[in-house]
Amino acid sequence: MTWLDLYEQVRTRTDAASGYYNHNIRAETDTGSVIVRIPIPGADVMDLQIWREEDVLTAIAPYVDHAPRLLHVNADPRFQIHSFLPGDVLNDIAPRGVPVPSYVLDDIVALFAQLVHVPREKLPPTPPDWPDDGDSAGFGRRIAALTQWVYDTFAESYADLFATFGVPTEPLAAIEPSWAALTRRPSVCVHADVHRKNMIVNNGTAAFLDWELALWGDPVYDLAVHIHKMGYLPEEQEAVTAGWLAALPAEYTTGWEHDLPAYLAHERINSAIIDSVRYSQIFANDGPYPYPPEQLVETMAAKLNAARVPWGIAEEATPDEVRAAFAERAR
Repeated sequence: MTWLDLYEQVRTRTDAASGYYNHNIRAETDTGSVIVRIPIPGADVMDLQIWREEDVLTAIAPYVDHAPRLLHVNADPRFQIHSFLPGDVLNDIAPRGVPVPSYVLDDIVALFAQLVHVPREKLPPTPPDWPDDGDSAGFGRRIAALTQWVYDTFAESYADLFATFGVPTEPLAAIEPSWAALTRRPSVCVHADVHRKNMIVNNGTAAFLDWELALWGDPVYDLAVHIHKMGYLPEEQEAVTAGWLAALPAEYTTGWEHDLPAYLAHERINSAIIDSVRYSQIFANDGPYPYPPEQLVETMAAKLNAARVPWGIAEEATPDEVRAAFAERAR
């Protein structure tokens, strides 16, 4: 059986594990299990994507211990074949509010340290307008520009929802001054999406999936995205941050205490805008739900309240308000 035959065999299956951009289908071959990774047609792109995932996996393979191996890439139709990583999705055994195994924290720190050593020349070219190496301020403005683009794209069609949720008409104005004050640090390969649903844990080891959002950028940004998306218990966040500081050379962490809050504020605003749209679409289509509907409602309220801090809004959003707003959009 060829890889194309395998793709044809599995592409219509309904048991795919899906993110926002790809379907992932486990399939069996003569030599064992693999993952067939198929792009979702027409997916709204709301994240920075500057490289093809297969090129990232090829580049990081000699430097990152625990990531899928790329077995095949097909251009038409587009799909990838990844090695299958046995184990449990971290979110299934340790969702938010549940402590993660201690070895997971160690492996996350090791991942960030290993990414520092991926040579720039092994990675694909960056876009012509990409910030120069070490230009943290330019990098911050670049990620904010994508968030602004997402807001502008949906501002008219989602005006009622944004107004109900308290999203300002200039959602990034409060953090714009932060970018000029960022410390210069050497750029590295950043995963930009390390969270509980992108980790497989097995036999005391964590492996890291979904490299389609990898960038060449500020290592402090990678830490901020990770902290934001993980929803750590306070002691876990402290342990990961301390481990990160100890594992990375000093030039990659200089100024982190000043700059981490700026990136965290951006991620909170970014999540509030993007997930207002994504979650509303999920409810309007009655699925597929990545979490139970009530959990999505509560998560959305928490995201809005996190974003309201940099927005300077004291009143908190409630799950009842979020539920009603999604129901109104779904009519």
